[in-house]
Amino acid sequence: MPPDWKSGSKKISNGFFQQHDHTIILIADIVAPPSTQLQPSLGGDQIMDQGQKKEEKKEKCQPGRLISLLADTWRLMSVLTFRRITNLLVLSASYHFSRITGKARHAGMPYAVSIEPTTSCNLHCPECPSGMRAFTRATGMLDLPHFERFLEEVQPHVFYLTLYFQGEPYLNTGFFDFVKLARKRKIYVATSTNGHFLNPETARQTVLSGLNRLIISMDGTSQDAYGSYRVGGSLEKVKEGIRNLAEAKRMAGINTPFLIIQFLVLKTNEHQIADMYRLGKELGVDKVEIKTAQFYDFEAGKELMPDNDRYARYNEITDPETGVPQYMIKHSLANHCFRMWSSCVITWDGMVVPCCYDKDATHVMGNLNSQRFKEIWRSSSYRDFRQRILTERKAVEICRNCVE
Repeated sequence: MPPDWKSGSKKISNGFFQQHDHTIILIADIVAPPSTQLQPSLGGDQIMDQGQKKEEKKEKCQPGRLISLLADTWRLMSVLTFRRITNLLVLSASYHFSRITGKARHAGMPYAVSIEPTTSCNLHCPECPSGMRAFTRATGMLDLPHFERFLEEVQPHVFYLTLYFQGEPYLNTGFFDFVKLARKRKIYVATSTNGHFLNPETARQTVLSGLNRLIISMDGTSQDAYGSYRVGGSLEKVKEGIRNLAEAKRMAGINTPFLIIQFLVLKTNEHQIADMYRLGKELGVDKVEIKTAQFYDFEAGKELMPDNDRYARYNEITDPETGVPQYMIKHSLANHCFRMWSSCVITWDGMVVPCCYDKDATHVMGNLNSQRFKEIWRSSSYRDFRQRILTERKAVEICRNCVE
């Protein structure tokens, strides 16, 4: 994999690889200076970034958090087996061969899979199809028999499971059963939540389930900033949930799950980044992760786009003929993508889609309710899609917002 492979707004300068969102890290970049992580813009923005840079540096250098990150990395590496490592090497080799030749050739099986517990959500975030109830695909809840069957289809080679795609996973009453089942199969399990269901009992169940990693969305340190995007949400309730998790971990004598606060940078909260680092320390989370925000139909700009270019996913360019500002994604879409060789997403009703950016399942490779996973993974339609990524990635709609 190229050494400058990007994930979210972060550039990985060391380590083997990191998968966006939801995030697989092997020997992660722990102590690289902040300048290699978030590239600052030039000019006036640097002045307002000084406090943020200081907090970022503190975030990386806290001994307790470094120990937590090392422990989390060890837990991930502990699920590796000879078979899984061999598979990872084989699929990586086929990916690089395909890049060099320009011909999609694939060997091996995915090492990472996302399985969607539900499409339902309690919030109404404006740039989320789940929050806006804007899906054209069916909505519903995954049940345990189907989850078990989906897991059996991919389990021998998969060692990283993200129990999340769209929706709020804690709304599924079978969520903890999903986690326990995957952990019994020695799979590292992560999920992402808006943090509104972490009462003391749910926090206790979360800790005892064996969940390895929990990402909690918190896009502001004040209710006004937070609520501008997490519409219908309560910042105090999220903070209370994090405290409940910290207490549950203490009572159980367990240091999992690895807790991450994920902060989407928006116009309404970009001045609170340094405050978020301090709040994360106060709440006792293991990491604060700053992430650029994705917008649909971004070309004409959006009200919530941040002013600080350092945290913007898009460049503003003025049309020389009309003088009207237009926006385009900063990252150039090169004709390759490791995800197409290494991972996939399974929706609650069994559809296999190639990537987490395909939120409405517009590129369905197959359905596990009528096909075996191997058949789908090695199908001509999947091969043709990988070939398209190698030749005309910019023409693939779901890639338009990708930062990798």
